[in-house]
Amino acid sequence: MVIIFYASIIVFTFIFIFLIKNNGAKIKGSFGEHKVHKTLVSLGSEYVSLHDMLIRNANGATSQIDHLVLSEYGIFVIETKYYKGWIFGNEKSENWMQVIFKEKYPFRNPIKQNWSHIYTLKNILADFPQTAYYSIVVFAGNATLKDIKSSVPVIYWNELNGTIKAASTKKCLSSDDVLRIKKLLESKAVTEKGAQQQHIRAIQQDITERRLKTENLICPRCNGELKLRNSRNGKFYGCENYPRCRFTMPY
Repeated sequence: MVIIFYASIIVFTFIFIFLIKNNGAKIKGSFGEHKVHKTLVSLGSEYVSLHDMLIRNANGATSQIDHLVLSEYGIFVIETKYYKGWIFGNEKSENWMQVIFKEKYPFRNPIKQNWSHIYTLKNILADFPQTAYYSIVVFAGNATLKDIKSSVPVIYWNELNGTIKAASTKKCLSSDDVLRIKKLLESKAVTEKGAQQQHIRAIQQDITERRLKTENLICPRCNGELKLRNSRNGKFYGCENYPRCRFTMPY
């Protein structure tokens, strides 16, 4: 009996390690989103929260929105990141950088990620043109925000509710508007089986295409040529179509 007990522990341990190894990013992301979810519960009754919403755009593509907070003051669109190490970023850059000791790991600019979500929401909520939208990026892990240049709030999870309430100064919606928006967004949520996996595949394909273009010095935004330029901070690649296209990439 004891042997069976210890054998079961070993089996479950191997299963747990396998799941972490193969789904680590997803598990960590879910943990961070849950952390933020619990935080938003204490905001108060004048705020309505929606979580983990997959919404389809007018062109058929989907947007995965971590958290939405609806209120008479507008809509707070929250992008959650669960990272450790040091985080460096600029709201105009394509990628941000995670630094763990001497290792550097680029990741997609979460501010631009969130602007795409807001663009989707504006299209869906076209009947509410008076709505104010607030973009917030929240880091829910043990990361240290070292050098963030952004006009958009990039904060730690325990600063979230204070940030939302500080921005809640001018009402632009009625209480009925908030309920109508909630029902409309819930009706637009994609729930069919396999939609989540399809969304992930689309993101991975987009990342691959962008990487191939930049490796060949092609602008991933407008397909212009990326040219080597000089600035007071050093060399960088910039799109030939500047200022119409402001894409840049480190040298």
